Amino acid sequence: MTYNIIYKKSVHRDLRNLSKPEAQHILDLIDKELSQQPESNPPLKGQFAGLRRYRVGDYRVIYALLGADVVVLRIGHRKDVYRGGI
Repeated sequence: MTYNIIYKKSVHRDLRNLSKPEAQHILDLIDKELSQQPESNPPLKGQFAGLRRYRVGDYRVIYALLGADVVVLRIGHRKDVYRGGI
């Protein structure tokens, strides 16, 4: 089953903070891997319970599964992505 990828508006801001090659690499992997098996990634705990993370090197993609949709909420470096709210 192929999932639809939906990006929250704040993701575009997150991507502007990355270099163009890094941003393109992350987006390519999201389209390739996350759209196929998003349930295989570990769920988060604590204040982010119900969300999942996808690891791309030192970067993390925080997303939620909603039926046949994958809603990407945040993309950022692992040291910063969990700070603040989603």
